Amino acid sequence: MAKVKTNYVCNQCGYITPKWSGRCPECGSWGSFEEKFPEKSSESARSKKEPDIKKLKDVGGIEVSRFKTGLVELDQVLGGGCVKGSVVLVGGEPGVGKSTIMLQVTSVFSSGNMDVLYVSSEESRSQIKLRADRLHLKDLDFDIISTNDFDEVEAAISSHDYNFLVLDSVQTIASDDLKSPAGTVSQVKYITYNLVEFAKSTGLTVFIVGQVTKEGAIAGPKILEHLVDTVLYFEGDYSKGVRILRAVKNRFGSTNEVGLFEMRNEGLVEISGFDFLENTDNSAGKIMTCVMEGTRAFLIEIQALVSSTYFNFPKRNANGFDLNRLQMLLAIVEKRCGINLSGADVFLNVAGGLKVNETSADLAICACLISSFKDTLPPESSLFIGEVGLTGEVRLPGNIDSRLKEAAKFGIKTVFMPSGDTKKQDISKNDKITGGLEIININYVNEIIEYI
Repeated sequence: MAKVKTNYVCNQCGYITPKWSGRCPECGSWGSFEEKFPEKSSESARSKKEPDIKKLKDVGGIEVSRFKTGLVELDQVLGGGCVKGSVVLVGGEPGVGKSTIMLQVTSVFSSGNMDVLYVSSEESRSQIKLRADRLHLKDLDFDIISTNDFDEVEAAISSHDYNFLVLDSVQTIASDDLKSPAGTVSQVKYITYNLVEFAKSTGLTVFIVGQVTKEGAIAGPKILEHLVDTVLYFEGDYSKGVRILRAVKNRFGSTNEVGLFEMRNEGLVEISGFDFLENTDNSAGKIMTCVMEGTRAFLIEIQALVSSTYFNFPKRNANGFDLNRLQMLLAIVEKRCGINLSGADVFLNVAGGLKVNETSADLAICACLISSFKDTLPPESSLFIGEVGLTGEVRLPGNIDSRLKEAAKFGIKTVFMPSGDTKKQDISKNDKITGGLEIININYVNEIIEYI
């Protein structure tokens, strides 16, 4: 009997090698190679087909039909609701709420006279029923399968005209057509490709739950994210129960939108941006700023602690903010403001579990560091907005009108920000934008010392 030749495939980038290796030479991942068995080959070669080529101007547009999920925040992230025939991949760490939100959405669809199939390859039917009772879901008139065999799922969606399918999760289900076990590169690609092909041909809307690696990326090859139409990621602060749903890919909408949820006994509940604020008490080392997540403005609280170190190398720690940018801002404050921070431990925290990825919070962080170092209180009911450059100048960020409207809604009285806009006008004198807020111009970072 001839020996079966096998290859090893990297589950991160798909690199193929005949021998196992501890580190992938393509992407550099460690321990990512998995054994791949030869698949079934077709006996007859496929005949060549004539390509169907058309002019783009002769192609007629289509109207994208959407239907609501019952969760306003989820609809906003999806671009206005689910698109018929789309495939959505939902990823996140264990316990973040992927199965919970899928069960909530499934209950909403079943109450709207839609045929829904819920496939669970990780939990039994009784476990799902217990979760539904805990979430107090009333509409449970949908079909459910608890299996690890993808062939059963194919038979179910082929024999019945379903409108909506949930697969939880793609890494724990396998097909008998392949010899490799569940969760391997070939199984994940095969299952996802078949679901995408079936969804496009029949109009079935598919939600796929994906597990994540220890690095936070969805497990499996990157082609998994390329095949689907939308990729959603769950993130947030587990201690407070805040969950942030972010779209990193969306063929039917913007990738800049986020949804805000909080995990409670009744499931994922939509919350507002004000839930990111701890309290309004004024104290040293605590500054408020406004950041943009997509088209939405959020008021967040920046906390800093600067204290003398007892070690040769001071500590630098940041939670919810890029540590490398914090190091740069520390150097700017030390150089431009004349404050010696080389012998101090610096700890920075973004309250509420939100991760700040934009530069509009630079001025607030500099003010927070100065306030904690000098142990002085910042101005009452104040907000700091601005991007700080290496020379110490402060630049005005975009969407300033949305940020100021959100500040006025919360009761902010004073806003520290640079003057001028793209038209070289003094924006602080435009009452339509400021909304009656007191604007104090900070054009260089050293000017903060006068107010703190």
